[in-house]
Amino acid sequence: MRVGLKPKEVTALLRERGFKVTPQRLAVYNVLAHTTEHPSAEVLHKELLTYYPTMSLATVYKSLKIFCSVGLVQELNVGEDSFRYDANVAAHPHIRCMHCGRVDDVKTLPTEVFSRQVMEETGYQLTGQQYYFYGLCPTCQQAMLAQEA
Repeated sequence: MRVGLKPKEVTALLRERGFKVTPQRLAVYNVLAHTTEHPSAEVLHKELLTYYPTMSLATVYKSLKIFCSVGLVQELNVGEDSFRYDANVAAHPHIRCMHCGRVDDVKTLPTEVFSRQVMEETGYQLTGQQYYFYGLCPTCQQAMLAQEA
């Protein structure tokens, strides 16, 4: 489990940027900050309904948009119909299982070396980057091997 900013820090940052702080908004961030999964807005909404039965999906989407705009969350496009979200905003690659849809962080890939090479080769000044890999997760590999046996 990884922990993002504390609620007081999130509150201070949102207020500093002119956004309202609501219990629902803090709950959305809290779920993201305490998971290693990369949920979609729909998955977050479903999880939060237990604690906030009147929370709308629109509230989740608006909260995520605000969090992305202030740098608390990053939006991931891993080739699905909807975006995934990650409270770990440090530059790091992701890998998606093409069978079950699981998305994991790739923790040890030296992305700064690759980014530097891209800048040197193209002359661009990078303002951001996202790296995605695709394959079959260990669980799906094992399931496929078991089916073949």
